[in-house]
Amino acid sequence: MPERRTVALVTLGCARNEVDSEELAGRLEADGWDLVKDAADADVAVVNTCGFVEAAKKDSVDALLEANDLKGHGRTQAVVAVGCMAERYGKDLAEALPEADGVLGFDDYADISDRLQTILSGGIHAAHTPRDRRKLLPISPSQRQESAASVALPGHGPAAEAPEAAPADLPEGLAPASGPRAPLRRRLDGAPVASVKLASGCDRRCSFCAIPSFRGSFISRRPSDVLNETRWLAEQGVKEIMLVSENNTSYGKDLGDIRLLESLLPELAEVDGLERVRVSYLQPAEMRPGLIDVLTSTPKVVPYFDLSFQHSAPDVLRAMRRFGDTDRFLELLDTIRGKAPEAGVRSNFIVGFPGETEADLAELERFLNGARLDAIGVFGYSDEEGTEAATYENKLDEDVVAERLARVSRLAEELVSQRAEERVGQTVHVLVESVDDEGVYGRGAHQAPETDGQVLLTSGEGLSVGRMVEAKVVGTEGVDLVAEPLDGSLACSEEAGR
Repeated sequence: MPERRTVALVTLGCARNEVDSEELAGRLEADGWDLVKDAADADVAVVNTCGFVEAAKKDSVDALLEANDLKGHGRTQAVVAVGCMAERYGKDLAEALPEADGVLGFDDYADISDRLQTILSGGIHAAHTPRDRRKLLPISPSQRQESAASVALPGHGPAAEAPEAAPADLPEGLAPASGPRAPLRRRLDGAPVASVKLASGCDRRCSFCAIPSFRGSFISRRPSDVLNETRWLAEQGVKEIMLVSENNTSYGKDLGDIRLLESLLPELAEVDGLERVRVSYLQPAEMRPGLIDVLTSTPKVVPYFDLSFQHSAPDVLRAMRRFGDTDRFLELLDTIRGKAPEAGVRSNFIVGFPGETEADLAELERFLNGARLDAIGVFGYSDEEGTEAATYENKLDEDVVAERLARVSRLAEELVSQRAEERVGQTVHVLVESVDDEGVYGRGAHQAPETDGQVLLTSGEGLSVGRMVEAKVVGTEGVDLVAEPLDGSLACSEEAGR
C-alpha cells in the first residue's frame, strides 16, 4: 500500500483565514491526505497568507521562506501559498517569490487536492492573474444569491446536518457536507472556541482598504448553513462560537432581510452544548436598536461589541469614506452600556491618515478618554496599493506618523488598563482555555480570543479546558484580569465533567 501524502496548513491573519484553513483541511483529508501540525513533517506545506497591510504581507512572505528552508532537510518537498495575499497578487507573487512552488487563488480551493498533487509531482500550476472580485457578482445585493454558486467563496458552502449513518469512508471528526460546492471542515485544534463565517466580502468603500477588491462583494451564508455548522462544532466539543465576516452588521441584506442577524442569534444560542455566541466585526454606522437589544439581552449571546471606529474626527472619517464623530460614537456606547453596563467593547484606530491635523488627533484622544474601551488596536497609516487613500495628497511624514502612533498607543495602553481595573469586584463567567504549569487561563464574556486579554484564575483544582467558571475579579495585570472562582463554582465544574 503506498504511503499516504501528508500536508501541513500554516495560517496567518484573521479568524476568517482560520475558517478557510479548516475548509482546505477538510477537503484534503476527504481526498486521502494526512494532516500534520508541523510543516517539517509534511510533504507539502500550505501557507494561508494575509494580504491586509504591509506588516501582515511581510509575515506571510517570512512564513513561506521559513517553510522553503525545510526543503532538502527532511520530508518537505513543496511549499504552496494560498489565502488573501496569493489571491491579491497571483502571478506577480509567484514571480517575486520563486521559493513558493505554487500560488493558488480562491478559484483553486475546490480542486486543492489535485493542485497539490500536481505540484508535488513536479508539475506546474500557473498562478492566476488577479482580478477585481467585486465584479464577479451583481451590483444589487438582492441578485447575488442566484449568481453565488458560480463564484468561489471560501468557507461558504452549505454544511449539512450529520446523517443518521455517516458514510463509511468519511474520516472521524470531519464535518459532513452537501451540494456541489460544499466544503468539508476539519478542526485543526481542540480549542473550545471556533469561528463561523456569516458572510464574505464587503460593500463598503473605505478609502484605505483593499479587501473588497480581492475578497469581493458582500454575500451572506444562509441561516440554515450557519446553524448546521454550529451544531456540528458543538458536537465536536466547541463551547463558544465567534461569528465572523468583513461586516456582520450587513448580514442578510442580500437575503432580503437586513435584520436577519437579530433572528439568527437566539437560534444559535439554543444549540445544545454551546455556552456562548459572540459577534465580531460590527460597523458603528450600521448598528440598529434591535440588534443592540438582541446582543444585550439574549441568554448565551455575550454583550460584546467589536466596533470598527477607525477614528473619531469628522474630517478624517469623511476622508476615509466613513461616517460618525466623537459625540455620536459616545452616544452609541452610552446606549449599549445603558442596556448592559458590563458590556465588552473593542475597536481599532488608524493614526497619521493623510491630512490628519493635530486638532484631529486631539479629537481622537477625546473620544478614547471618554469611550472606556476594553481593548484598543492602534495602527499607523501606510499606503495600500489600489486604494483611494494612496492617491491622496497631504501625506504626513513617516516620522510624524510614527510619533503619533507611539503617542496614541501609550494612551491606549493606559486606558485599557484603567478599564480592566474598573472590573475589579465584578463577577465574570470564564471559559477555561488552558491548564498547565503556568496556571489556569480563560476569557470572560468581554474578551474575544487572542485580541482582548485573558483571565488568570487563582485556583484551578478540578478544572479542564472547556469548563465555564464563575469568578470574582480580584486584580489586574494590564489588560488582563485576575479572578478567584466563587464558592461552589469549581465543584459544579468538576461535577459537570463527570
